[in-house]
Amino acid sequence: MNRDARHPSATHADPGWRRATQALSNTEFRRVFVGNMAFFLGMGGQSVVRPWIAYELTDSPFALGIIAGGMAIPMFFLSPLGGALADRVERRGLIVFAQLLAIATEAAILGLYATDRIEFWHLVVASAFLGTCFPLMMPARTAIIFDLVGRREAGGAVGLNMTGVNATRVIGPAGAGLTIAQWGVVNAYLVGLGLYAVALISMMTVRRLPPPATAVRVPLLQNMTDGFRYLNKDRFVAVLLLFGLVPQFLAMPFMNIMPAFAEDVWHVGADGFGILSAATGLGAVTGSFYVAGRRQEARRLPMMMASVIAFGALLIAFSASPWFWPAVLLSALANVGASIFSTLNNVAIQLVIPDDVRGRVSSFLMMSVSLPLLGALPMGWVAEQIGPPLAVAGAAAVAIVAAAGFYVASPKLRGLDDRVRAALDAHS
Repeated sequence: MNRDARHPSATHADPGWRRATQALSNTEFRRVFVGNMAFFLGMGGQSVVRPWIAYELTDSPFALGIIAGGMAIPMFFLSPLGGALADRVERRGLIVFAQLLAIATEAAILGLYATDRIEFWHLVVASAFLGTCFPLMMPARTAIIFDLVGRREAGGAVGLNMTGVNATRVIGPAGAGLTIAQWGVVNAYLVGLGLYAVALISMMTVRRLPPPATAVRVPLLQNMTDGFRYLNKDRFVAVLLLFGLVPQFLAMPFMNIMPAFAEDVWHVGADGFGILSAATGLGAVTGSFYVAGRRQEARRLPMMMASVIAFGALLIAFSASPWFWPAVLLSALANVGASIFSTLNNVAIQLVIPDDVRGRVSSFLMMSVSLPLLGALPMGWVAEQIGPPLAVAGAAAVAIVAAAGFYVASPKLRGLDDRVRAALDAHS
């Protein structure tokens, strides 16, 4: 039986919420989904705890950029390796192995902090090590979803997964911020490690999935270079990747310097930082769940352009706000736009690529995770010179111009809806 026919699809007449949750009828996908939610919930919490420690130690926005950059640089350069491994080894085992490395790293930082031996360079080294672990697991996490649900259900499954991941950005940072304020950093770290353990156990219950037979017939280095050759051959996918990554690099790093907004702009401390982080996550949940409930055949490009422009404009308004609570609302609305844009872009790429390069192309999508972290380094430096509000507003304005430039300059991008429709028809 065709893999795409294993589970009944939601019909066009079904409400959006049913289309969005259809993939949960697949038992194996539910296990992956639970594991992903626990892992990213812990990761979201740690994304608050580590920068908070760094800011306590240094009182410097640039230090926040260094922490983010320390994770982003290995993540960026090792993503092709992780993608090649996802296409040639058993994917569940790869995820489990990388999760164990992440747990060991976070446990080491907890031990240093609890014994009052923590120094800033420890956080930088830990960030770099985590930046090595994440590329090993992230492409496999995306590819394993397609293995389990098939192409016809992939749009809803990926959208639902991104909705859940974005939900962890509400609960994780808010919970960590409140835990730090009420019970301290050590307890916040313990909660994160417990969630990582839940994720590990859940992923170990997923059945083993053999890699594509074609991938293991050639050396690993050739697997990696074949991914680049595929992008050189299919320029549409390459353009779509770049189109999605440019705003992520320019504007999304604002999330990594929010401790500076919380402390120096609005003076709201750890609680305010947690609220800001939760608001951005809530916006991301709303955007990705909306995309998960859309019909696969619905037009994408007009919505992508509108959402990325709205993201930039709302981020400029966020930066200009002299008041905390209006800024909270603006950050949530901005991330609705950012999430709609990135989810539509990522799902479109996954729908048009062949299965035998899915892990490698997914590794290039990892750049949508690493580039905001990498972009935090220059944004942190600029924020140190002219202040966080001007730094973020300027980056958002450049992101709007860059997205408009892509649309005007690229006929391939303007043909996005036709290419996706053809891919869906070919697998109907």
